[in-house]
Amino acid sequence: MSTDLIRYDLLVQDALRGVMRKVLADAAAAGRLPGDHHFTISFRTKAPGVRISKRLAEQWPQEMTIILQHQYSNLLVDERGFSVGLSFRSIPEQLYVPFDAVTVFSDPSVDFGLKWEVDELAPAREEEPTRFPARPQPTGEAAPPRHGPRPAARSEKRQETEPAAAEESGEAAKIVSIDAFRKKT
Repeated sequence: MSTDLIRYDLLVQDALRGVMRKVLADAAAAGRLPGDHHFTISFRTKAPGVRISKRLAEQWPQEMTIILQHQYSNLLVDERGFSVGLSFRSIPEQLYVPFDAVTVFSDPSVDFGLKWEVDELAPAREEEPTRFPARPQPTGEAAPPRHGPRPAARSEKRQETEPAAAEESGEAAKIVSIDAFRKKT
């Protein structure tokens, strides 16, 4: 068997991240999520370019899962990642997550999910992500709710092949792993 010099696995991985980028960009442009759609996104908190508060980094030192459904604000998407405002225990936070840091993206409302294998030894990028200006909030008040109840945020301490949100709904999400596209040796 010959060596894959084209690296199809990396091309497919980038194409699948493009699906996530497009869906988030469409939601940001519309200012809301369509219908009953909602997104569960897990990401590595120590990945290059991730910006979260020290408090959140201490609480979720390896991986964090956020749910974009009813209450979020300031969803902005650029070529490298997305920024979103969420409240954690009534404290507003603005997160920036590069797409390369995401390990799971799913939409449990339609039983759709993507999972990426992460190369922990990959070198950090030199580039700094685009900085989004923070919208000022009135003192002592959280960001106004955008769409109803508060989002959930939790750590995925156990190793799973399906996001925890799928377990809560009683359905197993269909996860497409990059390994499904790799040639078996």
